[in-house]
Amino acid sequence: MTYTLTPFLGYKLFSGALQELDSSEKLLIDTINQYSYCIAEKDAGFKRALLDAEILLPDGVAITASTQFLTGKHIRKIAGADVHQYLLDYLNQKGGKCFYLGSSAEILKKIQSRLTKEYPSIEAGFFSPPFKASFSAADNEMMVKMVNAFQPEVLFIGMTAPKQEKWAHEFHSVLETRLTCCIGAVFDFYAGTVNRPGQVWINLGLEWLGRLISEPKRLWKRYLFYGPVFIGYMLKEKMKGVKTPF
Repeated sequence: MTYTLTPFLGYKLFSGALQELDSSEKLLIDTINQYSYCIAEKDAGFKRALLDAEILLPDGVAITASTQFLTGKHIRKIAGADVHQYLLDYLNQKGGKCFYLGSSAEILKKIQSRLTKEYPSIEAGFFSPPFKASFSAADNEMMVKMVNAFQPEVLFIGMTAPKQEKWAHEFHSVLETRLTCCIGAVFDFYAGTVNRPGQVWINLGLEWLGRLISEPKRLWKRYLFYGPVFIGYMLKEKMKGVKTPF
């Protein structure tokens, strides 16, 4: 199937409707924002994972605004929370299966409780991997085994970036699932342990500010440090296309 994609500095951003994801193809779905763009510039493995994803969602106004700034093309932001909700609605209508891989056992229990109430037609599986900087071969084997034993149509991975994207990129080919989605913070949003900023903030393009206000200690560097770094990258790219009179 042909997807609606918009080029952005070597990446191919998904700029179509989420309904395009209803195919029988095996797809790896990642998101990119200003923070992950900056990290990927210093982490070749992470950048390769994002480049190889069949679907790369523009999850941030910094990405959508920069796309218009550099290319003149207007695309809309599609957050990880958006694709999560869309796929849950889709699975609930058909009585499908999904699997949540990542986060803590406590978070997964909260997700399971909410799913049971809101999406009763979905059969869901859950596994909380060991909390460590890097997984052992045994850890990886166990995670793949747990997913494949359940055989979900959709796999949601929440291990934070860039860990989740690298893991999904490495094991996507052996995972027996159709859609693999790296959605990070959405696990906490859906569990209710972290509040996603309301629709007013989102509509104003200020979701990032709402998140910063609610979690300043954890997110200050992501926005206040990497925000200017990202702007620097974009200005540098813009200047490449400016011809000097000399």
